[in-house]
Amino acid sequence: MDITLTIFFSMAMFTIGLIGVLAKRNALVFFLSIELLFNAANLLFVAFARQWGNEIGLAWVFFVLVVSAAEAAVGLAIIINLFRSKQIIDIDQYNVLKG
Repeated sequence: MDITLTIFFSMAMFTIGLIGVLAKRNALVFFLSIELLFNAANLLFVAFARQWGNEIGLAWVFFVLVVSAAEAAVGLAIIINLFRSKQIIDIDQYNVLKG
């Protein structure tokens, strides 16, 4: 598989995730868009590690997946607790996190 196709696919995933983060106000779409951004970066790490024959990129993928799993657990718990207290999903209406 050619690396340019992988780079193009990763750029498309990153663009979709960035549009989801910037345009949508739904907390779940925002959360899933951030996960899509992480997966686009992981795809690039794997593609370049395979292209250059270096396993350091795979170690970075493992690190990003661990951080992404922790972010998913904590982020989903926060979203569930905020939904239980406010009964809304719109990000703009969550002003309880302001200090």
